Order: sequence, then structure tokens, then C-alpha cells
Amino acid sequence: MRVVVVGGTGHVGTFLIPRLIHEGYEVVCIHRGKAKPYLSDPAWKKVQQVIMDREAEDAAGTFGSNVSKLKPDIVIDMICFDVAAARQLVEALRGKIRHFISCGTIWVHGYPVTVPMTEDLPRRPFGEYGIKKAQLEAYLIEEAQLRGFPATSILPGHIVGPGWVPLGPLGTCSLEVYGKLARGEELLMPHQGLETLHHVHADDVAQAFMKAIANRNASVGESFHAVSTAAMTIRGYAESLAAWFGQPARLRFVPWEEYRATVSAEEAQETWDHLAHSSNCSLSKAQKLLDYRPRYSSMEGVCEALSGLIEHGQLRVKKVA
Repeated sequence: MRVVVVGGTGHVGTFLIPRLIHEGYEVVCIHRGKAKPYLSDPAWKKVQQVIMDREAEDAAGTFGSNVSKLKPDIVIDMICFDVAAARQLVEALRGKIRHFISCGTIWVHGYPVTVPMTEDLPRRPFGEYGIKKAQLEAYLIEEAQLRGFPATSILPGHIVGPGWVPLGPLGTCSLEVYGKLARGEELLMPHQGLETLHHVHADDVAQAFMKAIANRNASVGESFHAVSTAAMTIRGYAESLAAWFGQPARLRFVPWEEYRATVSAEEAQETWDHLAHSSNCSLSKAQKLLDYRPRYSSMEGVCEALSGLIEHGQLRVKKVA
């Protein structure tokens, strides 16, 4: 079968496209030509590369028809962020494909009410990103359940992997936070450090997409979390990182206003967004219907990423335990 992956050179695509090739699929990767996969793999030599500017083609109303011309059996859309863009693609592909899989986010949930959060909970998104992704998810599931369009939505957590800085215990991708923990320095943390983050390794997200394809009948018309087996409190995360670096965790907890005064407005907003979401998601549905089994725990994924940063001199530490 022929699979078209839209935005296939990013975090998840780095692992997903080689998986597709190894499973015998014919793969077309649509991208802007400005990025390369984070890891090299001989499988990429078998991939048909199509350079296309999604944003420009969406604006021109030609993206859907151009994807359709590639004659896909399956379309995986990694980079759709609003309903208008999705609608154009859905209408161009209706009745022509076996499966359409969209990459969403666990932020469609908004703030948690019960934890771990399950996919059937009412959505309470906030912030532009979460709201638009929730609208996209709702549109695709409605198209599947009411009008027979074969859509599935995969909802990843905070994606980590080799080649980029993982989301840290303050809800930012600041190398300085890791540096402080690695040096045994004091780290200021807001509140009592009990908010949660739910990471997932990029290859485990790729696994979720593959499982959705393999279990098409169970996945069409459904949303699935793609996360590690357990979320971490930001306090526990910081303590685990300090131990991994071979240092004691010197954490000081302060009220939000005091913490906010010590960082930039941008960093404060990033931290607040992640603390307010305090993501903690259930895997039960994906395990039961797709046989999704994440290979990496949250810490294993983060530590693999940090090891790569240390190896390439992007993060300098004295000792790693």
C-alpha cells in the first residue's frame, strides 16, 4: 500500500517513515525541503520526496488536490493545525483512501478533572494551540462517525528523542535548567512541584501510528493517547534528573509570583501553560484496542535525549551516573 506522510521529516517522522518502509509500505514524504530527519536511516533512500509548502498551498486551495494526485491508500497528516486546512484535505480524499490518521495533542483535554485522563472525557481546551487541535479532532471524528470518512486521531504527549532538547521539569526546553541540576545547584520551582508532565518518545508515537494502521477497524473514528506508561510530577522529575546526573536535588519551592519574577515573560508563559495543563493520560484504550506498548518510560526517553546532547557538546556536565 502507498502511504503519504505530510510533514514527515520532524520528530515523529524520523522514526515513523523508516518503520513504514521496513513493513513494506511504499512511502511518499511531503515536506518543505528545509529540514532533515533527526537520525539517518538507509530506509530514507526508498522514500519518494515531494517538496510542497503546506501553508501556501492551503491558502491557494490546492493542497488537497495535490495530495490526492499522489494516489495514496493511507494519508498521515503530522502538521495540520486547524479545521479549514483539514476540511480541504478531507474533501479531496473522500472516497479515495482507506485510512486518514491525524496527529493531535493531549492538550485537547485542557485542565484535568479526573486522572489519568481518558479519551472519552469532555474537552476543556484553553490556549490557541489546544483549542484548534481540539476543534480539528472533533471535526475528524465527526466525519468518521457520521459521514464514513476513515479518520483516526493520535494524541501524543510531550515528545522527546535524540536530536532536540526535551521538555524539562519547569515546562520549558531550557538547557540551563538541566545544567543547574547537573551541577548540583539550587533550582527554583513554582508551587509545591506537584503538577505533572506526560512525555513520550518519538518512536513510541510512531509505534502508535503503525498500530492504528494495523488495527484499522478498531481505530477508525477514534482518538488514542500516545504517551509513556506514567506521567511525572515536576518535583519527582527534577529529583530523578539530579540523581541521574549524580547530584543531590537542591530544589526550592516558591509562590508563582515570586518564581515568575526570576525568569523572562516567555519562559514564565511556557511554564504556566504546562503547569495549568498538568497532563496525566491513560493508556488503557490504546493498549486494549491497538495493543500499543510504549518501549520507553518518561525518564528513559528524556535521558536518551540528554545523553545525545551531552555527547554532542550541547549540554556540559561533570558527571552522569
